Amino acid sequence: MKAVKKEMRRRWQLYTMLLLPVTWLIIFAYIPMGGIIMAFNDFSIRAGIFGSEWVGFQHFRTFFTTPDFRRLMENTLILSFYTLLVGFPIPIILALSINELRSRFLKKSVQMITYLPYFISVVVLVGMMVNFFSIRTGFVNNMISLFGGTRIDFMGTASMFRDMYVWSIVWQTMGFSAVIYIAALSSVDPTLTEAAIVDGAGRLSCIWNVDLPSIKPTIVIQLILALGAIMAIGFDRAYLMQNPLNLQYSEIISTFVYKRGIAGFQFSYAAAVGLFNSVVNFILILTANACAKRINETSLF
Repeated sequence: MKAVKKEMRRRWQLYTMLLLPVTWLIIFAYIPMGGIIMAFNDFSIRAGIFGSEWVGFQHFRTFFTTPDFRRLMENTLILSFYTLLVGFPIPIILALSINELRSRFLKKSVQMITYLPYFISVVVLVGMMVNFFSIRTGFVNNMISLFGGTRIDFMGTASMFRDMYVWSIVWQTMGFSAVIYIAALSSVDPTLTEAAIVDGAGRLSCIWNVDLPSIKPTIVIQLILALGAIMAIGFDRAYLMQNPLNLQYSEIISTFVYKRGIAGFQFSYAAAVGLFNSVVNFILILTANACAKRINETSLF
């Protein structure tokens, strides 16, 4: 204990800098956890969280038996795994491609151009999609019509919602996600690549046998985090892209919680659904971490 106090006195500036983010974390991440109790009672604004009637697992049973449960789970899981399947390898491929560029100017230009979409807000991005893919005035449909094709209602066709959703995420985030892998590639020992070239390895062989094994720990950690967020699919993008025509594919757990909890004032029911979602994510991240630790000896904890 004395050693800890001595260390804190010696580095008091660093601990002072930690004070604000730790305070924010406690106020906005840990204290709200008390609201979990709402999932187990019939919440009343007048009675408060602790004064409302206790109903146990009633809201969970209601959610599991509702006709919406299967559709919500199916839409959420399909969108999540589709995003993971497409969105996870592309930043790795982009980072490897940028790393292979010999021109420093070209390398920085490509990195900047792919990184910029990350700063576009989801609201603005969905607005751009509505304009670009409009069936009457959209640029994409104008080009299709110019070459003799038939105009397509991209935003109004239910079966196209998943493709539009996933690829908009990939376009917006691949540059940002690639930064982590680019940083990992910068630490690869160049003598390994030189030795591989001397042994007759080509560029693809160097990437496969030197670059990828070197950044494997980073890839594993990112994969664990991605698997742990399978059920935590973004609310804002799905809700903004949602319309009566694509509702059968766009209604996911997070939009369902918003409509029932905020718009429908069913706070306890929405809290129960949200808690179920969080528990599933927690189990997934523990499972993914355990599997990665056993297979590759690389894990979060």
